[in-house]
Amino acid sequence: MTDRFDPAVADRRWQQRWEEAGSFIADSQSAKPKSYVLEMFPYPSGRIHMGHVRNYTMGDVLARFRRMQGHEVLHPMGWDAFGMPAENAAMEQKVHPGTWTRENIAAMRGQLKRIGFALDWSRELATCEPDYYGHEQALFLDLMDAGLVFRKASEVNWDPVDMTVLANEQVIDGKGWRSGAPVERRKLSQWFLRITDFAEELLEGLDSLDQWPDKVRLMQENWIGKSRGLQFCFRLVGTPPGGTSDVDVFTTRPDTIFGASFVAIAPDHPIAEALAADNDEAAEFIATARQGGTTAAEIETAEKLGFDTGLEVVHPLDPSSRLPVWIANFVLMDYGAGALFGVPAHDARDYEFATKYRLPIRRVVAGEAESASAPVIEAETGPGIAVNSQFLDGLTSAEASAEVIKRAETAGWGRGKTQYRLRDWGVSRQRYWGTPIPIIHCDACGPVEVPRSQLPVVLPEDVAFDLPGNPLDRHPTWGKVDCPKCGGPGRRETDTLDTFVDSSWYFIRFASQPDNAPFDRVEAEQWLPVGQYIGGVEHAILHLLYARFWTRALERIGRLSVKEPFQGLFTQGMVTHETYLSPDGRWINPADIEVGEGGALTERVSGAAVIRGRVEKMSKSKKNTVDPEPILDRYGADAVRWFMLSDSPPERDLEWSESGIEGASRFVQRVWRLAMVPAGNDGEDMPLKRKLHRAIVAVGEAIDGLQFNKSVAALYELTSAIEKAAPSATRDEAVRALLLLVAPGAPHLAEEAWAARGEADMIADAAWPSYDPALLIDDEVTIAVQVNGKLRETLTAPRGLPGKDLEARALALPKVQAQLGGHPPRKVIVVPDRLVNIVA
Repeated sequence: MTDRFDPAVADRRWQQRWEEAGSFIADSQSAKPKSYVLEMFPYPSGRIHMGHVRNYTMGDVLARFRRMQGHEVLHPMGWDAFGMPAENAAMEQKVHPGTWTRENIAAMRGQLKRIGFALDWSRELATCEPDYYGHEQALFLDLMDAGLVFRKASEVNWDPVDMTVLANEQVIDGKGWRSGAPVERRKLSQWFLRITDFAEELLEGLDSLDQWPDKVRLMQENWIGKSRGLQFCFRLVGTPPGGTSDVDVFTTRPDTIFGASFVAIAPDHPIAEALAADNDEAAEFIATARQGGTTAAEIETAEKLGFDTGLEVVHPLDPSSRLPVWIANFVLMDYGAGALFGVPAHDARDYEFATKYRLPIRRVVAGEAESASAPVIEAETGPGIAVNSQFLDGLTSAEASAEVIKRAETAGWGRGKTQYRLRDWGVSRQRYWGTPIPIIHCDACGPVEVPRSQLPVVLPEDVAFDLPGNPLDRHPTWGKVDCPKCGGPGRRETDTLDTFVDSSWYFIRFASQPDNAPFDRVEAEQWLPVGQYIGGVEHAILHLLYARFWTRALERIGRLSVKEPFQGLFTQGMVTHETYLSPDGRWINPADIEVGEGGALTERVSGAAVIRGRVEKMSKSKKNTVDPEPILDRYGADAVRWFMLSDSPPERDLEWSESGIEGASRFVQRVWRLAMVPAGNDGEDMPLKRKLHRAIVAVGEAIDGLQFNKSVAALYELTSAIEKAAPSATRDEAVRALLLLVAPGAPHLAEEAWAARGEADMIADAAWPSYDPALLIDDEVTIAVQVNGKLRETLTAPRGLPGKDLEARALALPKVQAQLGGHPPRKVIVVPDRLVNIVA
């Protein structure tokens, strides 16, 4: 037996043994209770980072723990492999996106295996492979047959230089993230999924997700955005352009209707387009308004611009009042009816617009102690009491809203309506590296489904990225096909699916992978829903919402009986690191820094001084990342895993530190030294036995509750107790149990020590240690000793010790004697098993 644990040898040995034994291959036919543990699968960028390591370590500890509890565990891994970065690499590095992606997958697979994760690699999948996306195409057609897919013209962010649609995240300060060109709003025919049909279901379903963080459920609730409001029409005055006589609007604040000072319509509104046909100024403004992104953030931060159409509408509750109609760049046709009424006093956007164009600002809501004539210094958006609102005055905002809706419905000019902020999911992307949408366009038949027998529609390999735009549009042969319906000439849809579609059902494919279908329902439902899903809170809305929708859509069309994909959700914190700057503001990588006397930092190459910056999330742009490979080389997998578990609650950020990884490494060696002490001692150590059984419970409960730092703390306490204990049979028992308890977090160490101690089977196949409930009961209690009501000392005594004996022990304490000064106490109050209070 060696004095030190050698991770360089042990890590490779046990990873190979696990692979040869198929230790972590899940058996769908097993009679054991099923447990599905899943971390959000990674994008294959080429290298894993410490955020990956933390995320997958947490899931791995839980998966190994469940196996030791006797569960059949599904813990798979795959790759979210489509997306823009691969196309960027194709343009910048002159490499095919598929080549770049698959090479990255191979590199990252090797890195993950080095850390010893208990993954079922037999179920590995990559969304960029036809054997995955072909099944996705079939599911898309299933949803289309059920009426959940449709096509319509929709506004998009268009980069006129790269000639492509940009995702909202790719619009930066109104410009394309790559080209720098001002982004335009364009209308393109797009494919959509009817997620709005599920708005109420998705909202109500949140109540069943009691194992999700409250903040995530609230974020989804706000994103779905159910609200009760008023749908009504403003009647245009005079001869309307284009034959339109009304302007339809929806408001969630009908209580503010008397504060309206203008009506704003979208640049693409039929009235605006009718005006532009005969008005060059209107047409010029509309062209300007279409420049800029369609994101909510872009619209909120962009300068508010308007064009006075000269039109007016009649106020429905005050026929003598007229409101001007403006075309505004912050109104979108895709939201509501493409029109709104502006209440500057009580909406920040409207306030900015009205201030710019000197429109009236009328207070119609006030606080309880606020005057109706109080000036409006800035938009006051909250509820209050109606003022300056005729018959509504004195009503609360809720009462006033209800009264306006009642009058509108009675008079017939409006109706109460429940509306959702949620919009149908646009899934068209004008890119090559994605799932081809399985549609053929025919001039005679329109859009036609690709026959199931012709799936998958496979991406062509011979594409070029030397020109802007979608290479599929330029391919000489791929898009030319016969119409499946009439046999005439047809052309393939060249849009590909949003990559969020790929990640909306991958967890189902992990559970069941037949060749001839996306999944087998019976097998999939052996595992679903995912018992524990782990990932970053940045996915709280879109990915999780889309996965919930996809699951419910499959349930609606009869493909599944499961409605919610993820029973439990855990959002882990980020891994952070100090940042470092040169005097001229250049970011410096930690690996390029020397630490001198007194902690002074200098750049290794130049010798220049380095400024220590803030602790921030690890990012390539700020060069504060730490490559796991050298750390693994130096300390081994278990030390890295242990550090990820130990220094911070898992839901909080974890700051990377050299001292932290060194501390984890020292603990690994402490456990090894304990395990190498020869067994065979006699005698029983009851205090140690109690500590052991309490540790078994504490560690198990902490892992089960994903409180990994608490499990580590309990193991530190047990390890210290074993180190201090005299040789005994109990100490041997405690060392053996310690190895079982550390096995989920430090599996290579546990396996190596387990084998060195002569155990027959691998610890990966061992059961979690049992405990004796009788040993969890304390036979000793801690007694607080007070003098004149102030705590002076504590003492440990047998539970149930008579009051006179407790009194004698308390009076014998040196600190108590010092307080008494040689005088007898006036009185002693004893609360059994809790307290001795001495009155001096």
